[in-house]
Amino acid sequence: MITGASAGVGRATALAFARRGARVALIARGTEGLEAARRDAEAAGARQALALPADTADAAAVFAAADRAAAELGGIGTWVNCAMATVFAPVQETTPDEFRRVTEVTYLGYVHGTLAALRHMRPRNAGTIVQVGSALAYRAIPLQSAYCAAKFAIRGFTDSLRCELRHDGSLIRLTMVQLPAVNTPQFNWARSHMPRRAQPVPPIHQPEPVAERIVQAALHAPRELWVGGPSVQAILGTMIAPGLLDRLLAGRGYSGQMTAEPEPSDRLDNLMVPVPGDPGVHGRFDARSRSSVGAFDPTWLRGAAGLAVGALLPLAWRGLAAPPPARRRLPHG
Repeated sequence: MITGASAGVGRATALAFARRGARVALIARGTEGLEAARRDAEAAGARQALALPADTADAAAVFAAADRAAAELGGIGTWVNCAMATVFAPVQETTPDEFRRVTEVTYLGYVHGTLAALRHMRPRNAGTIVQVGSALAYRAIPLQSAYCAAKFAIRGFTDSLRCELRHDGSLIRLTMVQLPAVNTPQFNWARSHMPRRAQPVPPIHQPEPVAERIVQAALHAPRELWVGGPSVQAILGTMIAPGLLDRLLAGRGYSGQMTAEPEPSDRLDNLMVPVPGDPGVHGRFDARSRSSVGAFDPTWLRGAAGLAVGALLPLAWRGLAAPPPARRRLPHG
């Protein structure tokens, strides 16, 4: 099961699973793009491909799609949450309705997908849920406050669920993949209040190698997988020097998200309703996009940090437990 499967990373992920002969169920709002994705999945080698039109902000629609997929495909082994929506605008120029809609799709859509997956995985005590996140789940940037907040929320929700699954002794696996900038159609159809056309913050990566890393996470289920050097730099940078990154993004975060082209005043956006047509997998940045991307499992980094803290704690404890130095009396005068 893959949400956001009609375009971009979601569609590339569906095709990556299809090339492995998987049965795939594709969820998205836009029926033209969704049907094209289904045909592509069949051509790529999927044993079976279902197109299930649904808005992930609608919990009942997501549950119904999951029930149909489980009935027709023989169960749900892997669920990939990938649907998203965003708005490019400063906070004060983003309306309450826009904040609400981005939250409903980009955060609550993941909650609905996860709940639907758990309904089918818990009885079998098996399955893998993949949350497609972003480096922006750690390092927020200007002009996308609603989207960044939703990605932060997904990370918190996922960590809470992970604790609960462990408490229950569940064998259901949960993993989150933090992505870099990707060349997808969202920059053609995302709502924007900016004067120039939106772009991913360079360096930009093609969707296909990113999708392969999502499949890697689905197969091996690390706690997290950080995809691309820029993701690693952004996440570690905000842990080490968040104030410095604030200053850098205040200076470069606006121009880095806009091209030199003016934003057409009559352009359609997909925030409230899907844009007609088949958007495909790629955006308009093929000439600037990288065709390969690495991935980093931060488990060993946390282990190294834990060893360092463990080595320093006794020293800190001795310092705290030591008696205070004797007070020296100052000479008179």
